[in-house]
Amino acid sequence: MTREPPRPTQSELEILAVLWDAGPATVREVQQELEARRPTGYTTVLKLLQIMTEKGLVRRDERERAHRYAPKLPREKTETQIVGDLLDRAFGGSSSRLVMRALSSRRATPEELVRIRELLNEIEGEKK
Repeated sequence: MTREPPRPTQSELEILAVLWDAGPATVREVQQELEARRPTGYTTVLKLLQIMTEKGLVRRDERERAHRYAPKLPREKTETQIVGDLLDRAFGGSSSRLVMRALSSRRATPEELVRIRELLNEIEGEKK
């Protein structure tokens, strides 16, 4: 039985976002990307990546001198895990309450609304 990695913290999610967008990267590359957003130290990123490796959130390629890190799970799988946990903990398992709260708290772009309508149409088509 394979166990899913634990939910990432906010800082770990920021690092995962860099890796999902850029692909496998060294500590320096991740740190430079994060530094563009806010001050972030190299040793902080290194320590977080070491912890993330132990937790099973990333894998480390040690074939080169500068190790490269890559996410273990795709973005969609991690998002599904986080949303599922939030759905259970905050919304009592109610998908409609989660969606209604999400859509009422932040305005969706026209492109997002089109994708939401497409998804609803797909779900409706499956039920017929």
